[in-house]
Amino acid sequence: MSASLKDVARLAGVSIKTVSNVVNGYAYVSPQTREKVEQALAQLDYRPNLTARNLRRGRTGIIALALPELDAPYFAELSRFVIDAAAERGWTVLIDQTDGLLERERQVLQGIREHLIDGLIFSPLAVGEEDLTARTDRTPMVLLGERVMDGPADHVAIDNLAAARDVTAHLIGLGHTRIAAIGAQNRPTAGTAHLRLAGYRQALEAAGLPYDERLVASTESYHRRDGAEAMHRLLSLPEPPQAVFCFNDLLALGALRAMLSSDVRVPEDIALAGFDDIEDARYSTPTLTTVSPDKVQIARAAVDLLDQRIKGTAAGSPASPREVTVDHALSIRESTAGR
Repeated sequence: MSASLKDVARLAGVSIKTVSNVVNGYAYVSPQTREKVEQALAQLDYRPNLTARNLRRGRTGIIALALPELDAPYFAELSRFVIDAAAERGWTVLIDQTDGLLERERQVLQGIREHLIDGLIFSPLAVGEEDLTARTDRTPMVLLGERVMDGPADHVAIDNLAAARDVTAHLIGLGHTRIAAIGAQNRPTAGTAHLRLAGYRQALEAAGLPYDERLVASTESYHRRDGAEAMHRLLSLPEPPQAVFCFNDLLALGALRAMLSSDVRVPEDIALAGFDDIEDARYSTPTLTTVSPDKVQIARAAVDLLDQRIKGTAAGSPASPREVTVDHALSIRESTAGR
């Protein structure tokens, strides 16, 4: 059987309250006493009973993470970082996949098994501000992504407008004037696509380059197949692009395959850049230049905000949502810079 606080207290020669103070990190314990207790904890291999602790606090120690696609590398990597940040607080993470479908996202908002979770981190694609406003479930929630901005919940995102502008400016800086974009979407719910297209257009305008709709390839989704199909369309133009900005790395990897199968050299004939900096981007041939969002910072910011809401220590009321914009960088690799 695992050791109890009483066992540790007996071995250390202190009170149970003193052991509890050490375990919970209270500062007002003398260094000598703390050392004795820590030695006893190590000797008995003490493990705190998180279930009992959470029950006393009226919590389960479980949070939910709801994402559109678990097999998309970006969301898989982000999940890992959320789980790591949650584990530091002794939390378990339940993961749900919504497929970006309106009905499934509304089900998430209505509550994931009442009283099962303490909080929710949610990356929506379909629901809007009106759905969030109509939410009756009072489980603390933090939103990720760009679908709902300035909504009635804490929100963590990167500056997609600036990031898309940065990567397009990089392509312009290499001397390219015919720069294509892959990943535009006309749906009103495609907030990420709209922002990245706007950033692309801003960079062209700042450089005095025209916006050519023929160089903007729309896609139904953001998978490799979509990128390959869009790239084939661009290659069939009378005057193909000199460079291509794809709105995520999977599109870029699909585009890369389409170019290589058409005997197009990258970057000698056409330069290529993506977005998300998934692990595959560092191992493709050539390696992929891409926008690198700080996924660790996204995960930690979301977990921190949720922790504050759960504890009731957040600055402001639930009617005063907080907006956190995390950092991004441009990882320049062989697909634009060459070997």
